[in-house]
Amino acid sequence: MFTIFKKTRELEAEISKFLDTIIEASIHFKEGMKYYLQGNIGPFEEKVRIIDKLESQADDLRRSVEENLYLNMLLPEARGDVLALLENSDDVLNAVEETIIECSVEKPECKEELKQEMMQLVEAVVDAVDEMVSTVRDYFTNLSDVPNHITKLKVHEHETDEIGERMRRKIFRRDDLDLCQKMQLRDFVLRLEKIADLAEDVGDRVDIYRIKRLV
Repeated sequence: MFTIFKKTRELEAEISKFLDTIIEASIHFKEGMKYYLQGNIGPFEEKVRIIDKLESQADDLRRSVEENLYLNMLLPEARGDVLALLENSDDVLNAVEETIIECSVEKPECKEELKQEMMQLVEAVVDAVDEMVSTVRDYFTNLSDVPNHITKLKVHEHETDEIGERMRRKIFRRDDLDLCQKMQLRDFVLRLEKIADLAEDVGDRVDIYRIKRLV
């Protein structure tokens, strides 16, 4: 499955599980934000707890993979690339966790007229994260599919930028929010945009590493 590794099902399974954990967290993130915007705080807080647990599991998996890489790399020169991909992918999951925790702590007020657009932003962010995971998977399994996933990832990241900017303009035009509320909501929108930015950065790294493997 992972052609740059020696035969080791344990390592392959750990990497696959690590990536699956990021996907699982992104699903819970989208569901949690939907609950929050609907005012269902109990289910929202449960999603916060689930994501926190998944982030800890991902950290454990990443550390275990990193320890095993030195014994099971078929191409030792690619070890640094793989380590960087795991760490940067974990940074994306950390940003997801931090964002939903900050939402839980600060409880930003999102006016009814902004909720649909906020959910669109969340969905675009999650799409970017999911496409990032597909890109990383294909680095290990199918290099020829990497460019296609990177293209989709960039589309989703650009969508988050467009929605985020549009929302920030609307937020600061509103008369029913004081300056502190506007800044709080703006910061939350920027946090969401940052997740997609980090995901795109991972995609860019994969593209560089893909070229290195082809040379």
